[in-house]
Amino acid sequence: MTQRTILIVDDNPENLTVLGELLCERYTVRAANSGARALQLAMQTPLPDLILLDIMMPGMSGYEVLERLQDTPKLRDIPVIFTTAMNAEDDEQRGIALGAVDYITKPLKPTVVLARVQAHLELKLARDRLQQINESLEAEIGRRMRENLTIQDVTIRALARLAETRDNETGNHILRTQRYVHALTERASCHPRFAGELDEQSVALIAKSAPLHDIGKVGIPDCVLLKPGKLTAEEWDIMQTHAAIGADAISRAEADTCEPVKFLEFAKQVARHHHERWDGGGYPDGLAGDAIPLAARLMAVADVFDALISRRVYKKAFTLDEARHIMASQGGKHFDPDLLQLFLDGFDEFCEIARRHPDSPEPAESVAETAPAAIAVAAT
Repeated sequence: MTQRTILIVDDNPENLTVLGELLCERYTVRAANSGARALQLAMQTPLPDLILLDIMMPGMSGYEVLERLQDTPKLRDIPVIFTTAMNAEDDEQRGIALGAVDYITKPLKPTVVLARVQAHLELKLARDRLQQINESLEAEIGRRMRENLTIQDVTIRALARLAETRDNETGNHILRTQRYVHALTERASCHPRFAGELDEQSVALIAKSAPLHDIGKVGIPDCVLLKPGKLTAEEWDIMQTHAAIGADAISRAEADTCEPVKFLEFAKQVARHHHERWDGGGYPDGLAGDAIPLAARLMAVADVFDALISRRVYKKAFTLDEARHIMASQGGKHFDPDLLQLFLDGFDEFCEIARRHPDSPEPAESVAETAPAAIAVAAT
């Protein structure tokens, strides 16, 4: 083991000599005859493992030296033992309050000094080992958390892609809508109406849950899901069940957990309620207004906007300007009016997301449809 280093500080040369001779056989010793010199030697590598510090010194007292040590991050954990002729209880209490680990009164007794020094060096060694273990554990926990988050993200995307493979025309819809949701949720977190619900964790979890909004489509028959033309009333009823199917699947996963998981709660809300309308005309539960979970209201804006600007077998894509006009007409109808306004205020950001993640290089084409009809088509 590397020999431990002790810094002794005393303005009396005789005391320095006595302590130096006592300790030099077991430890590497540095000696300082003033507070200023002590601070210089304390900074040298290797740092001292322990400091024996006299209190009554001219220029800078031991108390002042200790305060300087405590104010220096790399030195504040070095144990300091005061050595002094002052033996009043108040003096000892002051030293301990400043951060000293022990207090030895003069005249110094060799056996006492050696015993105290050894005890505090062993304590420091134990603390250092514990800190190393803690740092190692924290690093391992951090690694495992990152690994778990990666696994979670991959699983979420795999599940989302499972639904997407049933409908191969949706392209980058999952990626775009997740980015839209994240951008809109961040904006909403600064709005006085929503700030109380949207802390930093909630913003991240709602965005993470967004790719699962259409997971229930895995339960829709191909003859309905992939039909190139307009759905019949019966087929439309079947299509609408995807919201409940997705939420039920997430609920079953949630039931397998030992305690509530906030992410799964958001995912369930998004899957079940992203087709609800602010005016109560949506599905599957016909919720209206604030009865619709906030995560689902955010998803609704992102989902409809992306559907409007995307080409499908049953419709052409709207231009970004046309989509904006249609969206703007639906405040208080399809969408939460405050969320819609936040979307419109940040419209350039959402357009940039759409441009960065296109389905194909084909430009968007204009189509002549009324806003309600376009919204109805987009809301499948």
